[in-house]
Amino acid sequence: MTAMEPQKYRILITDDDDNARAALRDIVEPEGFNTVLASSGEEAVDIVRGVEVHLVVLDMHMPTLTGLETLDLVRQINALLPAILVTGDASESVMRRAQEAHVYSVIPKPLNKNVVLYTVMRALARFYKSLRAREP
Repeated sequence: MTAMEPQKYRILITDDDDNARAALRDIVEPEGFNTVLASSGEEAVDIVRGVEVHLVVLDMHMPTLTGLETLDLVRQINALLPAILVTGDASESVMRRAQEAHVYSVIPKPLNKNVVLYTVMRALARFYKSLRAREP
């Protein structure tokens, strides 16, 4: 097995904002990752029920279900699924709730391409061991 085989990993990107969702996809797909996109928490839960997903990237603030509420439902299907939360509100309250939910990392908006890639690689390396995270 090679040190980096990103094509083995499917990342679910969930954000109600079309542009934010596309921006995240445009960051990780060129690195070889497969992506599945969801525009709501409900759609994300349906995807996790039907498709193997290795990492979820969730926007915190979405209508109906927040990113953390979505994660709670997703983890009822796959309890060990790693998650990254993206938010424009990285308040102490959000950070504390993310930590309690065992979110791997919280990435503030506006997104930085290098931060997103580094965080995705580190999360996958931590949870799946076969992917080495490259240094920034």
